[in-house]
Amino acid sequence: MSDEQQLPVPSEKASTPVPRLSSPSQIQTHGLTAERAAKIVNQSGSSRMAALLGIAIVTLFVIVYAFYDQGLPGVTGSSRLDAAKREQYLESVKRGYNLYEANCARCHGEQGQGDQGKLLAHLTPQYLMNVLTVGGRYICGDSKSLMGVWADTNGGPLNYREIEELIDWVRATTGDVVEVRDPKTGEMIEVTGWRDVAYAPAPGATPVPACWKDAFAVSPTPTGSATPMPSGGMGETYQISAVNPIAFEQTSFETAAGVPFTIVFSNNNVGVPHNVAIHVGTATGTEVFKGEIFPGIGTRTYNVPALTAGTYAFICTVHPNMAGTLTVK
Repeated sequence: MSDEQQLPVPSEKASTPVPRLSSPSQIQTHGLTAERAAKIVNQSGSSRMAALLGIAIVTLFVIVYAFYDQGLPGVTGSSRLDAAKREQYLESVKRGYNLYEANCARCHGEQGQGDQGKLLAHLTPQYLMNVLTVGGRYICGDSKSLMGVWADTNGGPLNYREIEELIDWVRATTGDVVEVRDPKTGEMIEVTGWRDVAYAPAPGATPVPACWKDAFAVSPTPTGSATPMPSGGMGETYQISAVNPIAFEQTSFETAAGVPFTIVFSNNNVGVPHNVAIHVGTATGTEVFKGEIFPGIGTRTYNVPALTAGTYAFICTVHPNMAGTLTVK
């Protein structure tokens, strides 16, 4: 036997590799069955469908809101912004009405809109702004005008926003309807704007003068198609008066057809020019008589030629809101 000691040969032992990641034993021992795989696929498909449905709902909402916010193409006033602007405008008109009744009606009358010709030709926003800011001296260059200053920048009681609201009321159209409180009764009523956007002067109509004083230059003789005054005396005499606030005290009277008559007109408004003019049907109808315009306090006698049977309106040429009804029978 050799002297060298025999070293034991190490036996190779089978070793199980240790996994770097561990998991529960049931997962390690059980594989993925076909049923489990099918369930996972179904859950994944449902999640995708839910995501697609969510995207579709959000997309539809965005489209609908865009139409709601911006309006339908070609449809005026269909957007939320247009509706909000309209609501703000009508609120401004309402405030303007209250300002007019509180500050202007006592001189210009509760229905001081003037005729459509004035609203169309002269009562523009810029004109009204100038008048309210600097007062009556802007009108016809009259430094002695009774129209006072209303802008607080020049010593008046109204600020810039109130003036804008007042202009909105004066310029409001017949399509602008607002609910306001009646200053007399305290009840809520609906009022309509004065301006007719579809108005157009009749062909050959007399232009509205740039200055209301130009009306003084018009002859006080009758105009239009009134029957010439016959000789042989006048018929009845009627009293008409202008009182404060700017209005006729008498709102109606009757006279006989085919008979001339007399109107004794008393202007009781100090420094304010008035007259009596007669129009066929309404205040905007054909003028058949126009009496002399003169400032108060004063009195004039008008000899009116015979009129045919029918309904007429008598108005003040300077203040067409002053109106009454004349019935000829």
